[in-house]
Amino acid sequence: MSMCVSHTSCISPSSPSSSSSFPLLQLHSDVDSGVGNIKYILSGEGAGTIFVIDDKTGNIHATKTLDREEQAQYTLTAQAVNRDTNKPLEPPSEFIVKVQDINDNPPEFLHGPYYARVPEMSNVGTSVMQVTASDADDPTYGNSARLVYSILQGQPYFSVESQTGIIRTALPNMDREARQEYDVLIQAKDMGGHMGGLSGTTQVKITLTDVNDNPPKFPQSVYSMSVSEDKVPGEEVGRLKAKDPDLGDNGMVNYRLVDGDGLGLFELSTDSETREAVIKLKKHVDFETKRSYTLRVEGSNPYIDPQYIAWGPYKDEATIKISVEDADEPPAFVAPSYTFEVAENAPEGAQVGRVHAKDTDVANNPVRYMIPLYTDIEQFFSVNPDDGMITTTRPLDREAQAWHNISVSATEIGGHHQDTKVRVNIKVKDVNDNSPEFATNNEVLMCETVALGKVIETVSAVDKDEMAHRQHFTFSLAPEVTHNHNFSLKDNRDSTASIYVLRKGFSRLTQDVYYLPIEINDNGFPALSSTNTLTIRVCSCDSRDTILSCNVEPYVLPAGLSPGALIAILACIVILLGIVVLFVALRRQKKEPLIVFEEEDIRENIITYDDEGGGEEDTEAFDIATLQNPDGANGFLPRKDIKPELQFPIRPGGAGHNGANSVDVDDFIKTRIAEADGDPTAPPYDSIQIYGYEGRGSLAGSLSSLESVTTESDLDYDYLQSWGPRFKKLADLYGTKDCFMDDDGDDGEDS
Repeated sequence: MSMCVSHTSCISPSSPSSSSSFPLLQLHSDVDSGVGNIKYILSGEGAGTIFVIDDKTGNIHATKTLDREEQAQYTLTAQAVNRDTNKPLEPPSEFIVKVQDINDNPPEFLHGPYYARVPEMSNVGTSVMQVTASDADDPTYGNSARLVYSILQGQPYFSVESQTGIIRTALPNMDREARQEYDVLIQAKDMGGHMGGLSGTTQVKITLTDVNDNPPKFPQSVYSMSVSEDKVPGEEVGRLKAKDPDLGDNGMVNYRLVDGDGLGLFELSTDSETREAVIKLKKHVDFETKRSYTLRVEGSNPYIDPQYIAWGPYKDEATIKISVEDADEPPAFVAPSYTFEVAENAPEGAQVGRVHAKDTDVANNPVRYMIPLYTDIEQFFSVNPDDGMITTTRPLDREAQAWHNISVSATEIGGHHQDTKVRVNIKVKDVNDNSPEFATNNEVLMCETVALGKVIETVSAVDKDEMAHRQHFTFSLAPEVTHNHNFSLKDNRDSTASIYVLRKGFSRLTQDVYYLPIEINDNGFPALSSTNTLTIRVCSCDSRDTILSCNVEPYVLPAGLSPGALIAILACIVILLGIVVLFVALRRQKKEPLIVFEEEDIRENIITYDDEGGGEEDTEAFDIATLQNPDGANGFLPRKDIKPELQFPIRPGGAGHNGANSVDVDDFIKTRIAEADGDPTAPPYDSIQIYGYEGRGSLAGSLSSLESVTTESDLDYDYLQSWGPRFKKLADLYGTKDCFMDDDGDDGEDS
């Protein structure tokens, strides 16, 4: 038994077939007798969804339109089985269904829109770019995927190759300066471009890039500028610019001055931001000297494309005419500076020199001169305001100031009072008016054992005046010491002199200092001389002539006692004196002993009172209000050892205690004690509270003995005699009836 099926079937992707239409495929098994006991089943790709089978007849139908671009073929498996038992009657048979392509997809430009750049002035046929479209149809079947390119927009400037899609220039000399951008529309059509084919388009924006195809050009051939004669070098005169429509480096212009009679007075630079040529003043111009100048300026491209060099020259020239404007200028001195000389010590009014300035303007106004005070603070000079003659105001001292540097100003009269200044250097010529003197005033130290004829010093001289050529100092001893026997002088004829020793055996004890007057002559004109004293001190030296001491004081000290020893002795004396003074001061600060010795008189310690004791009942001797603490009657005394935690309450009726008779002392003291015990703000617990009250009704009786000598008493005080020397005075006082008593009994002694 076999099943008949084509292994490869081709179907067109048209509308789906129905069960009543012609089937896509028909399966038939050899065992199918037509009685309906065989069932056909279909499996594989799309079975049951895209493809369905009639299980009785074996016809296969498509349920939807097939798209080759989605899936080009399907692999299916068919089999005949028993309808009742589903047992296979034949082996399964596999077959392939291929979808036949039709032209149902237009071309597409997947990367559009496109942007391209091409240099301006490009030759015809210069490639701009290539565009490519794609078609989803089967390129192997018919002409569905055969594309042809054409240009719909952008002619006549550009063209496109129909087979490759390459866009090329179609016109020569396309100028960026005339038009920079072009919009080109490219079409791709399938079916080889024939009628009925599908098409797609894309936009291409083409930009022309710049090349240096334009030379610079000045808008004007002649430029007019002006400059005032009072302008200073570096100031701007004017600007000009050559135009170049090219971009970037292609449009850059360099400028330079190539000709003209003002090349030495003007200079040219380029503004880096505006690319303008800037004409600046290089030197001062003078209206009275020349009133106009001409310059020739060139502008050129520094970067030239060799491809377009034949289009040159890439430069242009223009003429600049500069006129000089008149200005009211300050006077001008005929010399940039002046140098004069004046003799030292010249009298007041001596002429130094003349300065001269003139008005350079056409008006030629007169000029007035003056010396600014800040240049001649001490006013050594004056200037004639009319003719500029400088004179001295007092004699000048070259040694104080050899040069005077002043300024003279000239002001135009009748103009805008502008002034100008000139430097005047005045040299004070030297006059020999200073005597020579020693170059140094140091003492000469000479050993006591100096050898006869030894040079102990070479002296030199200085002079505040200027020394002429071959002028030198001469030295000689003063007339009063010419014949001295100690020292001699030799002029070395080189402005120095040597001092020699004429004897030996110098002693400090005999004479420690020698004064040698020396006369110095400067040999000037006029010649001046002076006498200077050379001090020679005799010193003690060792065997190698090393100076040990030049003082005579150590020889008058006691033998064997050096100054250091004396200082040590004096220091010890001062320390001992300090110790003694300190000991005496401490002794004075010691307190007297409180113990009464036996030999002391006991009466020296008796304290006398002016009040007589009144006994226990005496309440009138002291004001009882004292016990009430008058200072704290309306308040309290705070304790300083405890931080108060509550305010001490005011006792009611405290202000009503007006006298001693209205107070019960016992109650008062008890109340005070209770308040002090319970009040943390009361005075400290260890403070002494003093009350002048002894108490009432004491059983011990009074201890007072003030009245004992005035009353009759049966007591026998003879036993005091046996108590020893300490009670001798008391026994003498009470042991006898003979005692002294006042008539009034007001005074008493309390022991």
